[in-house]
Amino acid sequence: MQITFLGACGTVTGSKYLIESEGRRVLVDCGLFQGFKTLRLLNWSALPVDPKGIDAVLLTHAHLDHSGYLPLLVRNGFKGKIFSTAATRDLCAILLPDSGYLQERDAEYANRKGFSKHKPALPLYTENEAKACLSQFATVDYGAAYPLNGHMEARFSPAGHILGSAFVELLAEGRTVVFSGDVGRNNSPTKLEPSVLRKADYLLIESTYGDRFHEKRDPGEALAQILAPTLARGGIALIPAFAVGRTQSLLYHLYELKRRKRIPDVPVYVNSPMASQATEVYAAHLAEHRLTAAQVEDVFGSARYVGSVEESVALDSKKGPFIVISASGMATGGRVLHHMKAWGPDPKNTILFAGFQAGGTRGATLAAGGKEVKIHGQYVPIRAEVRVLDLLSAHADQAGILEWLGNFESRPRRTFVTHGEPLAADTLRRKIAEKLGWDARVPAYLERAELD
Repeated sequence: MQITFLGACGTVTGSKYLIESEGRRVLVDCGLFQGFKTLRLLNWSALPVDPKGIDAVLLTHAHLDHSGYLPLLVRNGFKGKIFSTAATRDLCAILLPDSGYLQERDAEYANRKGFSKHKPALPLYTENEAKACLSQFATVDYGAAYPLNGHMEARFSPAGHILGSAFVELLAEGRTVVFSGDVGRNNSPTKLEPSVLRKADYLLIESTYGDRFHEKRDPGEALAQILAPTLARGGIALIPAFAVGRTQSLLYHLYELKRRKRIPDVPVYVNSPMASQATEVYAAHLAEHRLTAAQVEDVFGSARYVGSVEESVALDSKKGPFIVISASGMATGGRVLHHMKAWGPDPKNTILFAGFQAGGTRGATLAAGGKEVKIHGQYVPIRAEVRVLDLLSAHADQAGILEWLGNFESRPRRTFVTHGEPLAADTLRRKIAEKLGWDARVPAYLERAELD
């Protein structure tokens, strides 16, 4: 049995792992590369394996860094099934077409404004191509074993990261390979606890926060301490956030802060059609999160959802105070860029990043203290207050990951540390070796390892 690392090596994006066993090929996750241009260009390069030769895809969850390459895989010849939980399938039915739509819009805008070097600028894939891949999804239940291609089987367990997220156990040739996907945090007010796994012959563990620890503060109170001064001075709080997972967590905390009068009862706009659709998926999968049906209605019903482009443009000229949550979470694209151009130059406003910012993204530039960002071919000065609040992250930190690994009853033969920036991945590798005594290593992009 062999594994080839086709992404998420030295980066938190592009998750793709190819398992080959007895002439069969299974791809675990199929994500987009994001961030630095050198990474994004990999999306345009041919996949190192022919999609026609892949038998099945196993999806840990719906975020685009794990699912966003699926439309290309299908367009280029993949004919097999895409196995995921039902909630992941439902979220992908929102995320993937939206990704194609935004790429078409961005290409059209670049061609109209003439700022692209490409003549014409083209989308990576289209909305229709994204919709076409949805017919190949096959849903699975947590805990059940599903046969793949005769001699392989897979089992999905709750990962506690976002709705529908899963740890994937792949069983073949008498060996168990565990893929963590993204490990969720304990004690979340909205998400389920990560499930406990006891054994793996080989393990792939994410390391997004492998070199840091989440603050021991109440996330709602931390949010109030940032938002209250902004709103008091009549400012606009712009929160770039993932439409799935992070937006719903933010809405919960904002609802509670208003209820307890910790922040003023100002309008909260969710400027992401995708996010409004995602909240409907939460209502359809009540057993997979902590919110009751009444809470779903109250929390998500408290926001004002911006649908049309015209409504989004009108927000730019509206006076504060108010709060806007808009995708994307790292300011890599979408409507948040137009808001950043409009509100970023004003010092009474605040741009609040509510999670990890991958290297090479606009979010990472601003989080590191940058005073300008390039948007639609022009540099925009950022005089607004810029804050980063990792407390709202849906990823376990170093302590959380080590605690989860501590549930294994025996050490895996080898642990591969993936899905992290270089420092984070290597720091976690060292901690796993020192604290657990495991054989741990950080694989390189396109590395092929024997699982013997």
